[in-house]
Amino acid sequence: MVIRNCIYSHTVITITLTSQWAHFHCLILPPVLAVDVVLGLLGNVVALWIFCFKLKAWNPNNLFLFSLVIVDFLALVSLPLRIDALLRGYWVFGDAICRINLFLMFSNRTASIALLTVVAVYRYFKVVHPHHRFNRMTRRQAAVVSLFVWLLVVAPRVPLLAFNHIKGSGDRTQCFFFTSYKEASRAIVVLVAMHRILTVLEFVVPLALLLFCSVRISRFLRQRQRGKPDKVRKAMRVCAAIVAVFMVCFLPTTVTTIGLWAVRSYRPWDCNAFYTFTQLNIVSLGLNFLNSALDPIVYVFSSSMFRKALLGALPHCLCYHRTNQRNSSAFSV
Repeated sequence: MVIRNCIYSHTVITITLTSQWAHFHCLILPPVLAVDVVLGLLGNVVALWIFCFKLKAWNPNNLFLFSLVIVDFLALVSLPLRIDALLRGYWVFGDAICRINLFLMFSNRTASIALLTVVAVYRYFKVVHPHHRFNRMTRRQAAVVSLFVWLLVVAPRVPLLAFNHIKGSGDRTQCFFFTSYKEASRAIVVLVAMHRILTVLEFVVPLALLLFCSVRISRFLRQRQRGKPDKVRKAMRVCAAIVAVFMVCFLPTTVTTIGLWAVRSYRPWDCNAFYTFTQLNIVSLGLNFLNSALDPIVYVFSSSMFRKALLGALPHCLCYHRTNQRNSSAFSV
């Protein structure tokens, strides 16, 4: 984290907070991130298999969801390196891998939020404005929208690749994006400030859009007496699932980031407050990557094609498992 007066004012406080922070950091994050990786891989491997081999037709919604699967895989690839560094207590993979690792970790949050918002807005137009030209989007246009989202996500994070984030020397180096003002160049300080602003804005603006879509769909559901109420309820469930992912995974990071920002700016001498928000921010990072495990639930809610393909694949998997059991039993007899 970026530390001002709190660390450099009092040597005793510095030693205490640093040791406590390191212990808490290494105790909490590795198991939380390991759970994120295991659950995320299980869900997204199944999702990727269905998208690649079971879906018979593609629509814009499925293209957006497929992009989300790719985003989740990139995040899940980056997490084992971070877990290794936490367990060892130092970083062994060098500067280049450090830059890529941080880039993938921070890009995952932005891309997940952006694509989940696109899915919710697409569902909103389908239900509330069924005759809008947005609903006539072709697969090529959906691919262009996905590409635009990727560019929008990558552009602000490219500076992460331009700087060396390795701290320390010799064999005991660390790979951190945040550093102390005492060590940081002006460019790094600006980069950290930009990251904090993005962390807040990329949550607040999409959440406002999600709540707007949810409220409008809810009103539409209450007003609609005839027609296709099931379609409206499904759209409402999609928005509710996405809002739930936002609240569980992204709200804690945003709140703790604002808290750290406020303490650093207005109470730089308050080490207890800084340490408390640092602990909460560490825990929130674990929740932040839980979205990779929860996203497959969104796929089930938001795509009837995905849901049907998944349900259609389950009997085959069960039959295959039972056949293997029978064969193994016969062989043992």
